[in-house]
Amino acid sequence: MSEKPLESFVGVVGKATWWARIEALAAAAAGGRRRGKAALRRHAIELTIARLLRAPERAPSAAEGEIVHLAGRLAGVFRDLSPRGRAFFHARLHAALSGANALTPLFHQMRVAERHRMRGFTVAFTGFESDASFDLAITRNGARAEIVCDVISADDGRDVPRAAWLQLADRIDPDLQTWLAAHPGRYLLKMTLPQGLRAGLRASEGAETATLGALHERIRVMLAGHVRADQDAAAMLRLDPLILAGAQADEHGLLAQLRRDFGPEAHLSVTVAGQGVFVMAARAARADDVAAAVRRRLSALSGTRLSGAAPGILAMFLEDTDLTEWRVLRDHLRLEGEARRFLTSPEARPVVAVSCATRAELIGLPVPQAAEGGELRFANPSHPAMRSAELAPAIRSAG
Repeated sequence: MSEKPLESFVGVVGKATWWARIEALAAAAAGGRRRGKAALRRHAIELTIARLLRAPERAPSAAEGEIVHLAGRLAGVFRDLSPRGRAFFHARLHAALSGANALTPLFHQMRVAERHRMRGFTVAFTGFESDASFDLAITRNGARAEIVCDVISADDGRDVPRAAWLQLADRIDPDLQTWLAAHPGRYLLKMTLPQGLRAGLRASEGAETATLGALHERIRVMLAGHVRADQDAAAMLRLDPLILAGAQADEHGLLAQLRRDFGPEAHLSVTVAGQGVFVMAARAARADDVAAAVRRRLSALSGTRLSGAAPGILAMFLEDTDLTEWRVLRDHLRLEGEARRFLTSPEARPVVAVSCATRAELIGLPVPQAAEGGELRFANPSHPAMRSAELAPAIRSAG
């Protein structure tokens, strides 16, 4: 496959800006073992493009090919925009390449546009051209609909967000290695966090550090004093010997067993020092509710991003999830239940359909890792546009 689409995309960004961003992401990935891995996953699009540009002789994989295609289409859209639209596009693009932001929202928007174009719709990038509150306008045989493309983090539905957990695990890792060197063995620290760690993430960086720092210090005091249990309203901590069903050859095998033992919602980390192993397993006092977080975002979007002048479609992208969680949300109908709950509410009056996808669909993974048809789709049966034959491919068909 030609690298021209990627070169065109980087040309829109600006080579100096692009490669400076890649260097910054590489530095961020090196900052903390677990957070570094999370950064690599979150910025997989940027890093994939960089990797392919650095090895032009290597043919992209199928997943990489999807990224190449979308990058090329984004560059093509930029060329077709008016000067005003290009300015808005450039502003969005450079915002996506700064700080903790990522290219995911733009690539999600491009994928949604491409899917509707393939269904026979004419797609206008109204969010760029006219600074509309919605991102896309689609038309087919005179019928029109508005589409909002939005990205929501699964952490919005977790009392103990993965981002906060990874930060805590990286902070305490050096202490655990030192402690294991003096106390060789296998240990398990189980934590229940009734108040979660969400308050820290929503506060300022300083408050976040204080929130995580308090829990970090409690664990250090437990270890220094050989205390097996510590409990208050914020956290219940218990340190026990780690009992394994069989010898584990590596951290990956150990984590797989722990995941089976503690379930998909538990947060896990493993610290190894010599022959010593220290496992931390944490969970909130209540179950994660990612689907409810999606419903709340749908309600907010319908009232602020849709004009109401045409049927509205909310195209959601669920970030910071994994294949196991995504499959549970689908197979257990959790996302479907919350989406249909939203569609029966007064806030859904301007919405004719809701869709949801993840990275699995964006890069074209097969079923069952990805949703059949490339997305989950839920229609609003009470919306008048449900009777529109022209809009039907955007509403009722997920293929």
